[in-house]
Parts: sequence; C-alpha cells; structure tokens
Amino acid sequence: MVGNNRITVTALEQFLNKPPSGFSVKTLDSGYEVHGDPEKSLVLIDDLELKGRKVVFQNSMGRTLKMHDLWEYTSTRKSLLSKTVYLLASACEGRPAAAAGKAASKPRESQRFVVSVDGDDPFVKWQLERGLDWTIASVRGESYRVDVDLSEALQSWAAKHLPVKPVWRDASFTLKYCSDALFDFPHWLGFSKRKFSLRLT
Repeated sequence: MVGNNRITVTALEQFLNKPPSGFSVKTLDSGYEVHGDPEKSLVLIDDLELKGRKVVFQNSMGRTLKMHDLWEYTSTRKSLLSKTVYLLASACEGRPAAAAGKAASKPRESQRFVVSVDGDDPFVKWQLERGLDWTIASVRGESYRVDVDLSEALQSWAAKHLPVKPVWRDASFTLKYCSDALFDFPHWLGFSKRKFSLRLT
C-alpha cells in the first residue's frame, strides 16, 4: 500500500491478503468476498477474476453510477464528496512507438491495483465539485454521462513508485444521469458526454 493523503494505490493481491482498515475479506472455495463500511467508503469495483477465482466487492456500486432523478444525483454527489472512493485500475506495460508501416502492439496488462481517492480532501473535493458543476452547465438535454479520469493522478503516483512508466487502463469511473425525457436528442446524438480529470497537485 503506497500513497499519500489524497490517493492510495494497493496491489490487488495485497489488498485481499491484508485488507486496509474498514475492510474485511472472506475466503471461499469459489474466491473472495470483500466487505467494507458503506458509511465511509464508496466502492466502484465490478466483479472480477483473480487466478481463476471470483472476487466480489460487496456493496459495490459498480464502475458506472446510474442516476434517474435529482434525489439520486444529490445522494451520489454527497457520497463522492464525503467518502473514500475505491476503484480497480490496471497498469500495463508500455510499448515503443510503431515503426513506419507497422501497427503499434497493444499494451500488456502487468498488474491490477485498488486505487482509493479521498473525496473529502479539500483539493480533491474542489476538483470534483468543479467538474460536476461544469458538466451540468455545459450539456444540452436532460440526460448525460461524465467520465471522471484518474490517469493523470496515477501517472504522477507511478513516477515515484514504479520502475517504468505504465499505460493505465480502466482508470476512470462514470456518472450517468438518465432522465425520462422522450425527445432528448442531444443525448441520443452523443452531445451530452463529458470527461474531466483528477490531479494530485
């Protein structure tokens, strides 16, 4: 487990073998059940497999947070700005640029990490509030989706803690607001998709 007050990055195997404070892991024949405190943590990790065994984070909301009304949006926003957010990201081995006339090879996954971000940290909270407010102000139509990207923050972390610069995969989570509007053409045409990044400094 390596990080600072804003972000902590833990190898998945280490997280399961020595869960951090507030988490417990139950080992089953089929795999692992991970239990956390929903009052303090917001887990956004989908079910996965590790060496042929299933890993399930109980009370996880999944990587995509779906909201259908103002109450759900307000509740989700409050959780993001007050709890520690947990996400699973993969650090992949980078590949050199492709030679002329040859396609670049796909990065190979090397290790998965549980990434935690303190949503109550003043700097993180400010970035989340600004990004969410900008999203609502900028989209047309009633439905929208916004991706919150942690790649930049993880690159800053990797520069200090990993021997090589990785390519990060799945280093984001999504908020998706789905209204009941019958003719939400901007959303249907893809004009209501937004993205913003979180940084450490």
